[in-house]
Amino acid sequence: MALHLKPIDVVDDISAHDFREKYLKPRKPVVIKNMARKWPAYQKWTLDYMKEVVGDVEVPLYDSSKADPSAPINASAAKMKFGDYIDLIRETPTDLRIFLFDPIKFAPDLLKDYIAPKDLMGGFLDQYPNMFFGGKGSETFLHFDIDMAHIFHTHFNGRKHILLFDYKWKRRLYQIPYATYSLEDYNIANPDFEKFPALDGIEGIECFLEHGDTLFMPTGWWHWMKYLDGSFSISLRAWDKSWAVKAHSLYNLAVQRNFDSFMKKRFKKRYMDWKEKKAVQYAIEALRKGLPK
Repeated sequence: MALHLKPIDVVDDISAHDFREKYLKPRKPVVIKNMARKWPAYQKWTLDYMKEVVGDVEVPLYDSSKADPSAPINASAAKMKFGDYIDLIRETPTDLRIFLFDPIKFAPDLLKDYIAPKDLMGGFLDQYPNMFFGGKGSETFLHFDIDMAHIFHTHFNGRKHILLFDYKWKRRLYQIPYATYSLEDYNIANPDFEKFPALDGIEGIECFLEHGDTLFMPTGWWHWMKYLDGSFSISLRAWDKSWAVKAHSLYNLAVQRNFDSFMKKRFKKRYMDWKEKKAVQYAIEALRKGLPK
């Protein structure tokens, strides 16, 4: 029993034509080594620099514990001054992460330090870059992004381990109904196939990022990430040209998320238990049918 993981394609540079034909159209991930080396950020963005320019803004921190059905969606586990958090992850392994916090809001000069790869594709959401910080050993649970955007994910100041799975594997990954994440009772990097048999035979891609590497992650791809060092990343997002994908994004944001929030608030643990039971049922049914085909 095993996952079938292939190494990701890695290129130093790539032309717009080759990117479009080999990766954008077939929606296949790739790591681009040299893209960010042209950015001021490649030299400037260190933990010390981030601490200096962002300062002591209080930030929400998230850990790897299972979601509390009685808590609001994306409720933080703790809060800390940003500078103190940077000091923490510099030296100490911790599962505390920062996301849903925009340092650029407090340090707008950071906008000058990176360049969206518009030479490769269009549709970038210029005003909405996302940054993520994590301590050594912290993990981002297996999920796909709710807005279904293409993502150029560039890493700084350390290493990150990433597993990627095509959207078509969602049932076999034990996707929670009305959510964009999987059952939290297994570790996709070291799964228990006896307990979660639908994971056996799933095909994925394995990736390791170092300072300045950029991962192109197409729309809908599931991803699990582990910080191998205290480090951080920026994600630049771009819309897919497909109106079907845009409609899927709108449904996720305007309908599914609101319905899920209402049900979670109204029925709490009973609703969450039902969703987890359904995730298992759907996964076993997909395995029985040999899906995806």
